[in-house]
Amino acid sequence: MTDFDAGAEFDRQVKTMVDMGYPALAGMAESAFRDLVEPLRKPVLARAATLQPPTESRVPFLLVVTRALVPLEESVPLTTLAGKSRPGVIERFYAPGELERFVSLKDLAIPEGEVYVAFDIDRGEEFCDVVPLDALATVAERDRTPLTIEEGIAFITQHPRSLAKNKCFSLGGSRLGDRRVPALWISKHAPKLGWCWEGNPHTWLGLASAGSRSPGHTSCDIP
Repeated sequence: MTDFDAGAEFDRQVKTMVDMGYPALAGMAESAFRDLVEPLRKPVLARAATLQPPTESRVPFLLVVTRALVPLEESVPLTTLAGKSRPGVIERFYAPGELERFVSLKDLAIPEGEVYVAFDIDRGEEFCDVVPLDALATVAERDRTPLTIEEGIAFITQHPRSLAKNKCFSLGGSRLGDRRVPALWISKHAPKLGWCWEGNPHTWLGLASAGSRSPGHTSCDIP
């Protein structure tokens, strides 16, 4: 048993999204948004005894809002670095409409729905200066899976300190089918969603991963 209060952390994450304006971006009233997320409390509390308090590099769980509810182009600008105010940006080298084609890998078995929970998130700084393809292989050997774009956005939304100088991370769970791997790094004192080549290592770029995920929910589930 740990001193970590999973219920309080759940409430904090919901409040963070509400305060940032997620309900409005989703075209929902605040009460409807809270109703949508509330069923995810159960799988979180079911694992509460095994969850550890968050650190800058590893957090116990994330409430993930998918692009089906809030588009990436609207969630990225809501992110900031710890102690900074500049909004997150999307790399201009994504061609118009191309970002939406970076989708989650089928073998990740991402939960269906507009919101879900990802557990045991690690920013993977040990993989800095490691070829992304090699990092992905190591993550798979550990029975873990790479984060998707939405999960990476959730990570820095809820834990801005997770994105730090020389400790940025790739999001290998979302791919287009080519050699590019999405990544989050720092540019002009703000988060930036970009991409790097799968065969090129960078001293400042690791590979983030998750231990598991729990089923999601959609607005259709709300009575």
